[in-house]
Amino acid sequence: MQNRTESLLQELSKRILILDGAMGTMIQRYTLTEEDFRTPELAEHPKSLKGNNDLLSLSKPQIIREIHAEYFRVGADIIETNTFSATTIAQADYDLSHLAYTINVESAKLAREVADEFTAKNPDKPRFVAGAIGPTNRTASLSPDVNDPGYRAITFDQLAEAYAEQVRGLLDGGADILLVETIFDTLNAKAALYAIQDVFEERNIPLDPKEGGIPIMISGTITDASGRTLSGQTTEAFLISISHVPLLSVGLNCALGAKELRPYLKVLALESPFYVSAYPNAGLPNEFGQYDQGADEMADQIRDFLKEGMLNILGGCCGSTPEHISALVKMAADFQPRKLQVELEETLD
Repeated sequence: MQNRTESLLQELSKRILILDGAMGTMIQRYTLTEEDFRTPELAEHPKSLKGNNDLLSLSKPQIIREIHAEYFRVGADIIETNTFSATTIAQADYDLSHLAYTINVESAKLAREVADEFTAKNPDKPRFVAGAIGPTNRTASLSPDVNDPGYRAITFDQLAEAYAEQVRGLLDGGADILLVETIFDTLNAKAALYAIQDVFEERNIPLDPKEGGIPIMISGTITDASGRTLSGQTTEAFLISISHVPLLSVGLNCALGAKELRPYLKVLALESPFYVSAYPNAGLPNEFGQYDQGADEMADQIRDFLKEGMLNILGGCCGSTPEHISALVKMAADFQPRKLQVELEETLD
C-alpha cells in the first residue's frame, strides 16, 4: 500500500491525473432487468432491487469489471469503486444493510484486479483505485420535515458508524484512495472524515499520505447558481471546514457542468493547501434528465481550467462516458498540473 501511495504522489507531482467518468451512465447502457440485480441468495427478496447499482458488484461483476476496463483503456489513471451508496444507511432502502460491508469489499476487489491488470501491461502508467464514499440519502444538518426544522433523520454518530464500516470494506478490498464525494452537507463529510480517522487509528495507518498513509480525497457539490452547498456553505467555507485533515485533494463534482463550476473551482485553486480535483457533469440535464454535452464540448470548457493552472485531478461525473474521458486525457497531456504552495516555495528557493 505504501508503494502505491508513493507512486500516486510521484505521478501527481508530474502531471494531471485523470479520474474515470460516470458509473451510472454506463450501467444504463446495459438495460438491465430486476433479475440482473439479484444474486441467488436474493432471489426471493421481497423488495425491488432494480436501480441498486452497487449490488451489481455481487450479481453482475463482469459488467462492473468491463466498465472499469473501458475507462482504463481510454487512459484514466484512477477508477472509482462501485460503492457510491454502499453504506448501511443507503442500503436500508432495499432492506440490504447487512450486505454493505460485502459490497464494499467485492467492489474494491473488482477495481483492484482491473487496475493491477492495466498496471502490469504498462508499469510506466500505474493505475489506482479510489474507494467511492457517497453522501448517503440522509443529511445531518437539515430537517426533512418542513414543519419541524429541528428534526434530524440521522445523527452524526450513526453516520460515522456507517462510514467506518464502509471504509473497512474498501480497505479490505484493496482501495488505494478514499474518496468522500458529492458532499452536499459538510457535517456528513465531517462524519466520514471522523470515521476514516477512527479506522486508520485502529489499523495503525498514518493519516498523512506523505507518511505512507492512504490518501483521502474530498469532493463537494455546489447545488445551484448561489455557489453554495445544500447545507448553505460557500466554497471557501467548505474548504475551511474540512482542512483539519491532511487531505490529498479537495475539489468539486456533480450538480453543475464545467462552465458553471469554474468560478467555484477558482476559489479552491487560490485557497487550497491541497491538490485540487474536478469532475463536472456532462453539461446540465435536459428536460428529460439526460445529459447532451458531447466529449469535445466538455473538453473545450475544461480547457480554461487547465490554462489557468487550476487542477491536479480531472474526470467526469453524471452523463460522462469513456468518450468524454478520452477527450480529457488527450487535452490534459498539453498542460501542467497546479502547483502546491510548498512546490512554489521550493521553486523560488
